Amino acid sequence: MASRIEEYGLIGDCETAALVGRDGSIDWLCWPAFDSEACFAALLGTSNNGRWLIAPAGAVTRTSRHYWDDTLILETRLETDGGVVALIDFMPPRGKASDVVRLVRGISGRVRLRMELIIRFGLGADIPWVKKNPDGSGLLAICGQHMTVLRTPVETRGKDLTTVAEFEVGEGETIPFVLTYGPSHVPVPEPIDPEAALRDTQDFWREWCGRCSYDGGHRDLVMRALITLKALTYAPTGGIVAAPTTSLPEKLGGSRSWDYRFCWLRDATFTLLALMNSGYTEEAAAWHNWLLRAVAGAPISMQIMYGIMGQRRLLEWEAAWLPGYEGATPVRVGNAAHAQLQLDVYGELIDAFHQSRMAELKLGEENWALECAVLQHLAEVWDKPDHGIWERRGEGRHYVSSKVMTWVAFDRGIKSAERFGFKAPLVKWRVLRDAIHRDVCEKGFDRELNSFVESYGSSLLDASILLLPSVGFLPPSDPRVLGTLDAIERYMMRDGFVLRHDPREASDETQPIEGAFLACSLWLADAYVLAGEIDKAQALFDRVVAVASDLGLFAEEFDTAAGRQTGNFPQALTHIALINTAHNLSDAKATAEKPAVQRSK
Repeated sequence: MASRIEEYGLIGDCETAALVGRDGSIDWLCWPAFDSEACFAALLGTSNNGRWLIAPAGAVTRTSRHYWDDTLILETRLETDGGVVALIDFMPPRGKASDVVRLVRGISGRVRLRMELIIRFGLGADIPWVKKNPDGSGLLAICGQHMTVLRTPVETRGKDLTTVAEFEVGEGETIPFVLTYGPSHVPVPEPIDPEAALRDTQDFWREWCGRCSYDGGHRDLVMRALITLKALTYAPTGGIVAAPTTSLPEKLGGSRSWDYRFCWLRDATFTLLALMNSGYTEEAAAWHNWLLRAVAGAPISMQIMYGIMGQRRLLEWEAAWLPGYEGATPVRVGNAAHAQLQLDVYGELIDAFHQSRMAELKLGEENWALECAVLQHLAEVWDKPDHGIWERRGEGRHYVSSKVMTWVAFDRGIKSAERFGFKAPLVKWRVLRDAIHRDVCEKGFDRELNSFVESYGSSLLDASILLLPSVGFLPPSDPRVLGTLDAIERYMMRDGFVLRHDPREASDETQPIEGAFLACSLWLADAYVLAGEIDKAQALFDRVVAVASDLGLFAEEFDTAAGRQTGNFPQALTHIALINTAHNLSDAKATAEKPAVQRSK
């Protein structure tokens, strides 16, 4: 049976990522750059399609684990009747190749262990050719363009297309295992010193964490969220993936499973705020520069998401040979939503650039020209139906949150032009901004519900309308905003968490059979802060914090009935929302006069 999603830990080197189970297994590892063809293990819970297990040969009586302070070094302690062993997993900051280092360290007694290594590429479909490494230090596996090298002093052997080994470790002893990836057409990567790599990795993360400026509540959890965000960053380009996994279901056993190994424009401003407000201006600038390169070109061709290097063709297909996590199918690679019209991303882009200027990030001259071109295009399409923030598949609608974000685009364009003296058609932009505002207030507000709704003509709600006060569309004290918060509380809450879809909706495709959406719960907390209801905001924040994994990690959603995390893991947006809400609460408590962070500033 597959482990629960929250029972995995994340390791990475800011280019690749792996998920480590509580039982000492690595069940998911993408090399390089989250490329599906280089997936070393196929999917969580599908061990026959790739797995690397190091565990005691006998029964484990107790398991505990933790990250080393301010690092992405994961230590798992496995207790047996014969003694205690620690498994230290990490990925050194990438040099010429990418390495996964596993140090087996004896803590007490003497423990016999076993290793099983099942190497599969191409999402589990491709079995490599395996032979002894020429230098006698382990084995070499080659499959098409891919090569992996396992180096260890432990003697290994082949068995049923699996590499296995048995060994013992005593108190004070450390036995290393290093799995290295490289392209198959180049020489075998040089070995690394595992202990030196451990020191270097610790120094790297602790130096990075030392730059954090946040000193509010739950600092350890906020720091873990920032480390996770850094780990999901592809350092060569600055792109940040939504999650390192694909097809972990929003509903256990269901078909709502998507590939999240891409960079969404929708997360742009939230990401910038999380980084800049925490002292990470270098990472914020890298993310901004990735945005600029990714969307370069004709505005009509702008997508909602891109690959980490700016790739645009993210064609969706299904890996039919995989059973999926706990039977949830299909397993998808690529994401068809990349071709949808989602009007909100235009607002996200312009807002992100405005926030960058306000934070005094250095922007190139090409920025303003691009923004003007985007706004010129948006002036022609803002009143079209689209697929919305939740990427509904089917006919487009006039989603309220999409329309609000087109208002944000023109509002931030006007503010940038006025504040920084840029040449712009301000009269035209002001007319459009005001027209959009009237349109939303007239068609997107249901007087009977006393609330904004999901889309024009609908009486259903949508969690994205919680963002209206935070983007500055209306003041937090506006009766329509307060009415919307009241409606969300009445219709969109499950066991104290916020759903993203209205449970009154009958459609099978949109029925909220999924878990509660954790980022949306934090958006409600932000709205409470802006409305001055700090105690309610803190209570909701604490409720979300309480469902973090023992390592402080979050997936996309939380199934309140099953008491389990669901969706792709770890999810960048959830961690970003947690960082921003923590800042908002900290600022609000520091001084009653200082408002929460608003994107309209």
